[in-house]
Parts: sequence; C-alpha cells; structure tokens
Amino acid sequence: MVDWSEADWRRSTLCATGSCVEVAMAGRHVAIRDSKRDPRLVLQFDRNTWNDFLAGVRNGEFDRRS
Repeated sequence: MVDWSEADWRRSTLCATGSCVEVAMAGRHVAIRDSKRDPRLVLQFDRNTWNDFLAGVRNGEFDRRS
C-alpha cells in the first residue's frame, strides 16, 4: 500500500465549493478520495485500471440514460 498522507492531491478547476473528489498519483498507483470525508479514506487503483476507467468516461460508458 502507498502512504497517501503526503500526496499531491488535485481536484477539478470546476470545483468551486472545495467539497469535491480529489485524485493523487504515485508511481503505478492512483488514489481518489472525497474531500468532505476523512482524508485517510482512499480508493486505490493501479494505473492501468485508472486509464481504463478514464477511457470509459471519455467514451460515454457511464452516461446516465433516462
């Protein structure tokens, strides 16, 4: 496991409230967290899984359908 306590957490420039999802990267690992929650609670992924997720977002795989 990676120690994320000193990570460079980033959030979208569209986040105006400060209560947003944050992302950090360390080597082959990517973590996400909710800035409103305990900062020690993170979801960690390997870089390949993260890239697959981003490709799905870009391709509309997670768009809501009514």
